[in-house]
Amino acid sequence: MRAKWFAVPFAIAVLATGCGGSTDKATTGGTGGGDKAPTIALFLPESKTTRYEAFDKPLFEAKVRALCADCKLLYSNADQDAAKQQQQVEAALTQGADVLVLDAVDAAAVAPLVNQAKQKKVPVIAYDRLISGIGYDYFVSFNNVRVGEMQGQALLDALNKNGTTDKGQVVMINGATTDPSSADYKKGAHNVLDGKVKVGREFDTPDWSPDKAQQEMEQSITALGRDQIVGVLSANDGMAGGAIAAMKRAGYDPTLPITGQDAELAAVQRILTGEQYMTIYLDIRSEAEKSAELAVSVGRGEKPSATTKVNNGTADIPSFLLDPVAVTADKVKDTIVKDGFYKAADICKDEAAAACAKAGIS
Repeated sequence: MRAKWFAVPFAIAVLATGCGGSTDKATTGGTGGGDKAPTIALFLPESKTTRYEAFDKPLFEAKVRALCADCKLLYSNADQDAAKQQQQVEAALTQGADVLVLDAVDAAAVAPLVNQAKQKKVPVIAYDRLISGIGYDYFVSFNNVRVGEMQGQALLDALNKNGTTDKGQVVMINGATTDPSSADYKKGAHNVLDGKVKVGREFDTPDWSPDKAQQEMEQSITALGRDQIVGVLSANDGMAGGAIAAMKRAGYDPTLPITGQDAELAAVQRILTGEQYMTIYLDIRSEAEKSAELAVSVGRGEKPSATTKVNNGTADIPSFLLDPVAVTADKVKDTIVKDGFYKAADICKDEAAAACAKAGIS
């Protein structure tokens, strides 16, 4: 079952952010159950995807503060620059970080950074993306193969509903190869689609860039022919937005069934208005809060028991894997709105207002 959570006001969580990162230390209250207040460093990979700055960062910070008011927080966003992230991690270690929570820009290339932390006896929690090539303390993420399977099944369901499963080809717009989650999403999607639909074009999209996804979709329309494409498997919402822009420019009305992930606000609105077929709703609150709990705990010298282990090619990493949820227009009200991920007032604006009324969202 998907983990449940309760609302935490974002206002208490926002910290000042500079170019290289930010620091904050609460000045009131105790440590919430221990006599050590560790310094916790959070590293996020980029800001093009809305979730990181809007959700992951403030939710993580709010949970740390709730558990350990005296904990010191260090924060950095690498802006999709692996070299910048290396500098940020090394700076945090120099500043005395007791725990690293690392969402790697290039998860296959950060083993030397993890090794630096190990040499200083600083625990490492891989956040969202599985770091490979070295053993470390914990991994917190979602069941990523299952994400891809849900996307593939949703697209197949839409094609079957439209009667177009065997009438043309689909385009697959996958994520960046530097993100190991991308391979899992791709694997899951192929698990469902292979043998049932023809994949006409498939791309691995650098930086998860919506602009590059738009170019990839434009290339596909030119190469395959406008009437030969029946659906699009997009690995996330940002790239779906780029692909939809390409479809609109090519005159698709309505746009083709297209998948997504992250439940970005613009994507939820597109789903309600019919431009996007579905998204994968990730309970980012549970992911961020579980990681914060782990960070505080291991920072105090504790060793929590994980729920499973994931092999990263070198070691079995103690892990917590959360369940994704597939959301189509008829499920927005009972998932995203019900959970408070977005308020109805935030969703039901402009073109989405009439669609919200139709879906019973108010």
